[in-house]
Amino acid sequence: MAILAGLWSAPAGAADLALVGLMSDKAMVVIDGGKRQTLALGGAAVDGVKLVAVEPGAAVFEIDGKRRRMQIGQSVVSAAKAEKPSLVLAADGQGHFFTPGSINGASMRFLVDTGATFISLGAGDARRARIDATRGTPGMTMTANGAVRVWRVRLASVKVGNITLHDVDATVHEHDMPIVLLGMSFLNRMEMRRDGTALTLTQRY
Repeated sequence: MAILAGLWSAPAGAADLALVGLMSDKAMVVIDGGKRQTLALGGAAVDGVKLVAVEPGAAVFEIDGKRRRMQIGQSVVSAAKAEKPSLVLAADGQGHFFTPGSINGASMRFLVDTGATFISLGAGDARRARIDATRGTPGMTMTANGAVRVWRVRLASVKVGNITLHDVDATVHEHDMPIVLLGMSFLNRMEMRRDGTALTLTQRY
């Protein structure tokens, strides 16, 4: 029953929808790859999807205002979701993921670091990116060399591959750093998938 019978490119903004089961006045669906849920005939829309008719082996849905007839097992896939920016990184010999990119248009070299709360960059890199750290919020952070002074700032733009995020939290260290740490203030907005020595980052929002 869960075998995909076909694909349809929905309008931009439409949900990903799979029809997995039918009852007399209900349909069991999976929306956006989540858990199975039941839509009642004539009930309220869920994530932009509303059940408007049930037929033998099929159902008619209203998806973001447009009607679509689907058979059991069929899926509709949002074109907007399929085109989300993504980037594949290859691990080095020590299992680290490095990538070139930019902050506020200035070229940087990043190290993916899930242990870092924010993007972290040194004083020199901050100057190249036209960041006035002294206008940020001062604080302290622990490093391998002990406590160091930092300033919390907001980055206008961070670009890695074809992924660009705006208004991203970061910390600027008082001294230079050999590399920029791509921390969770960036990575939290990604779907991360590890496959052997490859790491795929796909922008979620």
